[in-house]
Amino acid sequence: MIRAYKFLLRPTVRQTAALGEMLRDHCSLYNGALQERRDAYRHTSKTTVRYGDQSAQLKEIRAFDPERQGRWSFSSQQATLRRLDKAFQAFFRRVKAGQAPGYPRFKGVGHFDTVTFPKDGDGCRWDFVPHDRQTRVRLQGVGHIRVHQHRPVQGRVRTVSVKREGSRWYVVLACDSVPAEELPPTGAIVGIDMGVAHFLTTSDGEHVANPRFLESMAEELAEAQRRLSAFPKRTRQRTKKHRAAARKVARLHGRIRRQRADFHHKAARALITGHDVIAHERLNTAGMTKSPAPRRDPEQPGGFLPNGAAAKAGLNRGILDAGWTQFLGILANKAESAGRLMVPVDARNTSRMCPECGHVAKENRIDQARFRCTACGFAANADHVGATNVLNRAGLVLRTAA
Repeated sequence: MIRAYKFLLRPTVRQTAALGEMLRDHCSLYNGALQERRDAYRHTSKTTVRYGDQSAQLKEIRAFDPERQGRWSFSSQQATLRRLDKAFQAFFRRVKAGQAPGYPRFKGVGHFDTVTFPKDGDGCRWDFVPHDRQTRVRLQGVGHIRVHQHRPVQGRVRTVSVKREGSRWYVVLACDSVPAEELPPTGAIVGIDMGVAHFLTTSDGEHVANPRFLESMAEELAEAQRRLSAFPKRTRQRTKKHRAAARKVARLHGRIRRQRADFHHKAARALITGHDVIAHERLNTAGMTKSPAPRRDPEQPGGFLPNGAAAKAGLNRGILDAGWTQFLGILANKAESAGRLMVPVDARNTSRMCPECGHVAKENRIDQARFRCTACGFAANADHVGATNVLNRAGLVLRTAA
């Protein structure tokens, strides 16, 4: 199986500057290749420039600019051009499908954060000193960077990526031939219901509290964003205070993101360890967090009626803060590695259907926490009812598949 490992880098001051220059030069290469494609298509000949054409120019570009483009790995520059080519392929695919096209855009230096080395040993080398206690990764043009390796790497390293997140630098290893770490069977089956009041509720009646990381740091984050908003959004040169305000906001968001990911990993590990089969709702988070459509007032031209946008915005913020999609992705990856089975089921009416008599009605759900069937009078916690219905539907799915 394929697995990615992400480790924190410990670069020196000079290495940090070199990493920043590497991102800057790859960003410049990306933008230059994008400009060439735009200009070629706008020409009267309507010339199409492809990845092979631009990759063939790299040798001349490196010879013309040895101080910048010539410093870095040839393969990593090819990966940057391939990244642009994938963006254009996705653009044309969306055009043919009738979706919003989303033409590839130029990248700012602060928004180009990843450089990929397609092959270990070609411009980079992972942990190549066998007798050194400190793990190091070697990058062409940067040097040997210390790595905070908190767990062993299994399998064969295929690609190495360097990523910047705020003021931190990470190395991401994509490995194949990673052996599965199957856990002993437990014979337990569980259904889970995702929510906002509780992060998740199991069919056994267990509630996992929602930590609400964004809400807990809302005041500090709002203060930092107010300070940042005092500076102009578009400026050629940021002042020292402007850069400090931007770093403060990025640092807070990074802390929230890491806390959320850590919570998701621990919650997923607890479910995987105790159950053989885990059923969950098939959620469309993007559709659930859409803003309500405006309601025009027929009696007042140019006016609008209340549409509950403010209340929906609060719900959307809670859903996105919980991070359901990220959690389910982590749960699926851990289940594959541990030899567990994940069963996604249809989420419609799971919170409105009575698990005793099967009656479905909107009135069954009294409020966020209470459920009472209007047909048979069955009463229980609403989230527990949803998890039980998810488990029942998973059983039907498994029987149908069998």
